[in-house]
Amino acid sequence: MKDQPDTYQSMRAAALAQDLRALVGKLKRRLRAQAHIGDLTPSQVSVLLRLETDGPATASSLARAEGVRPQSMGAIIAALEAAGWVSGVPDPTDGRQTLLSLTDACRKWIEEGRAARQDWLTRALQVHLSPHEQDRLAEAVDLLKRLVDE
Repeated sequence: MKDQPDTYQSMRAAALAQDLRALVGKLKRRLRAQAHIGDLTPSQVSVLLRLETDGPATASSLARAEGVRPQSMGAIIAALEAAGWVSGVPDPTDGRQTLLSLTDACRKWIEEGRAARQDWLTRALQVHLSPHEQDRLAEAVDLLKRLVDE
């Protein structure tokens, strides 16, 4: 019977992992809904966030970073350029390539989306959780940080 506690702990951890994954997915969808992403595909959003985080990049470097074919990245970039979210300038180190970056309108849109998500989550915490529950959630967030920062 030595294995019983280990089996119970393993089953409990697996169930907790499943619940947590489902909950995080639902939270991401709720936050995304607050950002008014509109008609952007997940690939387009990913490219915009990569450009915001990493700075200007060529289409080929974006394709490598996103794990897609250059032709697929070309279609993503064309849609983002048409929407006014990215623009390109000749690469100063290789004039055959174009350095893509976010437009000012895109940066403003990203900031507004983040603010909307932050406001929604702040209000939801205040409305639905007591101060004691907020303290407990803060403890859970610290535990989650330990999971992802390992």
